[in-house]
Amino acid sequence: MATIVLFGATGTIGTRILDEALARGHRVIAVVRDPARLDRTHDALTVTTGDVLDPGSVTAAAKGADVVVSAVGGGDAAATQAVVEPAVRALVEGLRALGADAPRLISVGGAGSLQTASGARVWDAPGLPDWLLTIMHAHGDALEYLRTVTDVRWTSFSPAGTIEPGERTGRYRTDTERLVVDGGGTSYISAEDYAVALVDEIERPRHVGGRFTAAR
Repeated sequence: MATIVLFGATGTIGTRILDEALARGHRVIAVVRDPARLDRTHDALTVTTGDVLDPGSVTAAAKGADVVVSAVGGGDAAATQAVVEPAVRALVEGLRALGADAPRLISVGGAGSLQTASGARVWDAPGLPDWLLTIMHAHGDALEYLRTVTDVRWTSFSPAGTIEPGERTGRYRTDTERLVVDGGGTSYISAEDYAVALVDEIERPRHVGGRFTAAR
């Protein structure tokens, strides 16, 4: 059983990660700005107040844990740009304060910087709206920062091209830098199966110090 500190536990992806981790017998410490927003009780769940943008708050929450998971997003484009990359920086700074005892970091990333079959990146596709490009590049900036970090064990987990609430099948395929697609060229994963893949990575680490992605 792992002790997992989870930031972003009230979001679409965060709630699925929370449910999956608890179902597998892990202990979860959900760090939220407003505990009233997480209407959930479980013997293995602790809800505490904290701020992912405050390194001191990260340090306090992460002490003694096995892994810190950030499922933090911003919602709209402006909020995502304001939160995603700064949050990753604060998480790294907060974990650095714990030195050799720092838990591992797994950060929910974006699909925009993944390579397509042509060799271009997803965000290079013509006709993408500006708001979507802003979100994609915010996640890309967070990943580029993580790639400069050598003193904290990190993993960035990019979803498929489309991620949304759906069915938990427990089936997925992975890659590191390439968008995973099916025979028809569709890249899709349910938020439930994304959570399965993320908790699998906690239990069986395979991508420490790098990025991976998953799709059905």
